[in-house]
Amino acid sequence: MKNTATRDKLIDSGAELIAQQGYNATGINAVLKTCGVPKGSFYHYFSSKEDFGLAVIERFADDYDASLAALLEDPALPPLERLRRYFATGRAHMLDCDHTTGCLIGNLGQELSGQSDTFRDALNLVFQRWEKRFVVCLSQAQADGTINAAIPPEALASFILSGWEGAILRAKTLKSLAPMEHFEAILFDQVLVPR
Repeated sequence: MKNTATRDKLIDSGAELIAQQGYNATGINAVLKTCGVPKGSFYHYFSSKEDFGLAVIERFADDYDASLAALLEDPALPPLERLRRYFATGRAHMLDCDHTTGCLIGNLGQELSGQSDTFRDALNLVFQRWEKRFVVCLSQAQADGTINAAIPPEALASFILSGWEGAILRAKTLKSLAPMEHFEAILFDQVLVPR
């Protein structure tokens, strides 16, 4: 039976390195050195670097999906308050990482979507899963009359996720929260309003 602790260590170390320097710039040897695992162990758990990259995506996506569920589906808070809390969490993360890492899935989407159908498909599935979390929250806001129900929640969810990922990219580029704050202000003041 394979030691899942070693596999987890490889994935966690790889995710950190990939978040900092990108997938293509992260070598297997750097991952092994960071977590102190012998080279033969890598190929015991992963058939290739691509297989490893997919495992990193899956782990990050699962963890982030659980976080999204906690933030966006909390029945104790009104839907728009849940969305505000989601954005506040994103801004806090950007400050914590000093505007360097942003969203791992967004970063990988920019880096790898043009290079590999396998990665593009995996990343697209992640974004679709996340959009579904937004759809639930937005549908509830529409049902309670907090926001206009004329725009389908699926379209709103896609708009929000795309806009937020773009704001994260700009925040990294500028080393400032301003793009994230601008996106959020326009979203709540102009888009997510009652009819």
